[in-house]
Amino acid sequence: MADMTAPPRESFRLSQLLYDARYRSLTIQVVAAILIMLLLVELVDNTVTNLAALGKDIRFGFLWSTAGYDINQQLIPFSSQDTHARAALVGILNTLLVAVLGCILATVIGVLAGVLRLSKNWLVARIMTVYVEAMRNTPLLIWIYIVFAVMTEATPLPREFREGGSSSMIFWDSVAITNRGVYIPAPVWGAGSGIVVAVFLLSIAAIFVLRRYARKRQEQTGQQLPVFWMSLGLFFLPALLAFYVMGRPVTLDYPALGGFNFEGGIQVRNSFIALWLALSLYTSAFIAEIVRSGILAVSKGQTEAAFALGIQPNRTMQLIILPQALRVIIPPLISQYLNLTKNSSLAIAVGYMDVRSTLGGITINQTGRELEGMLLLGLFYLITSLVISSLMNVYNSSVKLKER
Repeated sequence: MADMTAPPRESFRLSQLLYDARYRSLTIQVVAAILIMLLLVELVDNTVTNLAALGKDIRFGFLWSTAGYDINQQLIPFSSQDTHARAALVGILNTLLVAVLGCILATVIGVLAGVLRLSKNWLVARIMTVYVEAMRNTPLLIWIYIVFAVMTEATPLPREFREGGSSSMIFWDSVAITNRGVYIPAPVWGAGSGIVVAVFLLSIAAIFVLRRYARKRQEQTGQQLPVFWMSLGLFFLPALLAFYVMGRPVTLDYPALGGFNFEGGIQVRNSFIALWLALSLYTSAFIAEIVRSGILAVSKGQTEAAFALGIQPNRTMQLIILPQALRVIIPPLISQYLNLTKNSSLAIAVGYMDVRSTLGGITINQTGRELEGMLLLGLFYLITSLVISSLMNVYNSSVKLKER
């Protein structure tokens, strides 16, 4: 029997980096990366040198100097004696607030509009078409101005809420809508309120566990649980029970007219409302088209098969159509969330103090550190966009089609 010996391995030669197809592409990529890095180093060095010649070396110590200005909308305490770093933090929180609330409202409106555009009712479908086309083909800044004008010009003055005046509060005299903003009750946290909040958070976690269990049970046995009513009970009942057991530790501070304006409660400024609604309505029009195209991408045979099995239309949409459409909807939906977050920088048009107005506006004007401020501002939007993309990609991975 003849001995089988492995052929000798060819030794590596430097010429293979250019003439061997196995290594040539890698060589080109490495050389291109090195050239790009050298170009960036040259640009940065040139910028730093020119700024130093003008007496403007790059420093970030200005963040710890006194800000010297006030911020009208605050999620955390802030005064003019605080630092520019805290002012930037307040602006960041304001930006995240309008971005998160905007994404939620835009998704709700967009899904409803997208589904209704496919309605067999001619009037409903045409109304949704007009809404989508009007919002998409008008610049966002115009919608911000329109909503802001409505909130400031079409709402009453605070003095009109006096006894015998032409305006009155709504929701059992707890909410006042004026040209200076919307005044709502403010929670007052007493002893034991932390337990109530903890029970409420645990209830929300229990709702997610319940929905996963119900879906798994339906897949295994075909039996359906009343998930909506059970989730509704979990959302309210445990927190209400803890609220009364702990002796009602959470009370409300209602706004009341005092002098020329309302006192007490929480003032939601018109600038925030205008930005939030305009961003939500504008983005929802794009989301509606994404949802509509995702639903149309699902084979019509899926709907016909569901109807043949006797499944109601709303259950068909909830259990069969939308779960399959999500695989088409989620990727472009990520882009709309990113656009909404970055479009929130238009807040300066109506005086809403977001990070663009604080760090990228007043702070730069006062300190003269425009390069450092814009670098920090760009870094914030970059990190925020990457976080949103990462979270949505994780969700996209959980709903995409599982292949064998």
